[in-house]
Amino acid sequence: MILRLVKMKFKPEESANFIAFFDTIKDTIEAMPGIVSVKLYQDENDPNIFFTHSMWLNTSSLDEYRTSDFFKVIWPKTKLMFNDKPMAWSLNLK
Repeated sequence: MILRLVKMKFKPEESANFIAFFDTIKDTIEAMPGIVSVKLYQDENDPNIFFTHSMWLNTSSLDEYRTSDFFKVIWPKTKLMFNDKPMAWSLNLK
């Protein structure tokens, strides 16, 4: 099992837009092969910082998602809203 955490900081005027955008793509992400779940968290102290928390069956499932046509459409749209470079971690559950 792979836990994927992605930290993203958005332009203040884009935070609400990102929440709305995520709501439109969440079900499609959850329908991807090999995903267990995906959640969105907003930082308690900085409302422009968000984390996605996704669980994957294995690394190859995550890699297939990251190279999918769907990801190639949504990631560029998301990046346009950033205020800082995103950070990501892939973690093995023990």
